[in-house]
Amino acid sequence: MGKRSSFLAFLAGSLPTLTVVASMDTLNGFNHQTSLALGNDSTPCQQIAGAVSSASEVYYSPEAVYVADIHHYAVTSMDTALCSVDPGSAEDIAIILQILGSTRTPFAVKGGGHMMNPGSSSTIGVQIAMSRFKQVQYNPEARTVSVGGGLRWDDVYEALEPLEVNVVGGRATGVGVAGFTLGGGYSWLTNEHGLTFDNVIAYEMVLPNGTITTVTEASDPDLFFGMKGGYNNFGIVTSFVMKTYPQGPVWGGHVVVMDTDNNLDAVNAATANFAAKVTDPKASAIMAYSHLGGHTLVAMLLFYNGPTPPDGIFDEYLAIPFVQKDVSTRSFLSLIQTTATEKTAGFRGYYATVSLQAITTPVLETVTSELLSWTETLANSSMFALSYDVEPFLPTILTHGSPSAYPPHRERAYLPLNLWFGWSDAADDQVMYDAMVESAQKITDAAVADGQTDVPLAPRYPNYALFGTDPALMYGKSMEKLVRLKYQYDPQDVMGLAGGWKF
Repeated sequence: MGKRSSFLAFLAGSLPTLTVVASMDTLNGFNHQTSLALGNDSTPCQQIAGAVSSASEVYYSPEAVYVADIHHYAVTSMDTALCSVDPGSAEDIAIILQILGSTRTPFAVKGGGHMMNPGSSSTIGVQIAMSRFKQVQYNPEARTVSVGGGLRWDDVYEALEPLEVNVVGGRATGVGVAGFTLGGGYSWLTNEHGLTFDNVIAYEMVLPNGTITTVTEASDPDLFFGMKGGYNNFGIVTSFVMKTYPQGPVWGGHVVVMDTDNNLDAVNAATANFAAKVTDPKASAIMAYSHLGGHTLVAMLLFYNGPTPPDGIFDEYLAIPFVQKDVSTRSFLSLIQTTATEKTAGFRGYYATVSLQAITTPVLETVTSELLSWTETLANSSMFALSYDVEPFLPTILTHGSPSAYPPHRERAYLPLNLWFGWSDAADDQVMYDAMVESAQKITDAAVADGQTDVPLAPRYPNYALFGTDPALMYGKSMEKLVRLKYQYDPQDVMGLAGGWKF
């Protein structure tokens, strides 16, 4: 397994006793901490502060670092923690896990803070912020790069750009490396190279018992399998060693089309044709059917991995009348940063998903109908944005990697359709949740009516799945193996004290 250290044996039996009574809402295998009571005056935060090295530090409200540590893209994903801790070494993470495990203190691990489900990377206990793990170390001989678990993809692309290499990573600015990778990772480069975790060759991590280790497919094929989609169930990843690929200028950006003059029908036709006919692996697109700022529109995100796309690939899209266009030959980083996610940060919001067998006109017509219907239905709520993101990929994307926890089988690639609803008033949380469930079901029903009979049980993409989704709908036949791995590597259920998808 590549073990480097189990120096924490001295902690066994030596930690102060602290009773923590925590309440954890578990809904279909998704944990979210809801209340916390300490049994005496000595907090886990104080224990951690006294045990870690000078490389790490504990922060409390209202310190600026604490505020940054608990901050998340969506307000619904934020909790007020007892304290935050910024570990600066794997050894200190090991100490922290030992203290949290022995005191049974709820905690969370935050990379970029872009997870949309409540409690996935936030906590009312101890917030671990990985912001000090920010290295980007390129190995030109091996053509790999070691990427710190506290980075956002913008940081990685910026560091690699002068080297003219790239990794398979996130498609929007502000998205963190860790959660995106551990959950799968659909990328602009997925048609060429597979999902992000298909391009990870090593996980440098701390196991729940404090062991520091490097997990590869050769050293531990079972745990390597579990890490590909298994999130934080098996420990905390400090860095990812990833394959790199040559990267030059790319073509792309966004085009905004309003809901006028049959434009939505034109987008539907262009998208159905793109999904059915375009086989160039360098080409990719996302159609974000949206209601934003009082307007119904489609943000067409176009990408080609080269300075100019061949004629015919995007012609239908570019022929549709637009109100805004930012498409050019540019650097990969520049393209990523055209997606202004900061404009929708700081609100409440959830993701939900449907896994399609194909992107067809009947399904797209249902997507547009759902967008228009829920825009009207939720008009008197605090809703400020709705988005249905359609993502065509080639059917060969799963041939680039080895077996993984998600998807549980690789014989067929399903297409993740993402629903995102945004609103401002907490009183609307349940209304929005119910609306998303209902809308996803209507799209599922439309796909089945279109002959896509696998869709109801097709593996859900974990990074998009709405809390309350049965993990079996994401991991399928992998569940039995994942449960076995969980008991093997975390028999004390230390990582069960953190939120997110649990086996």
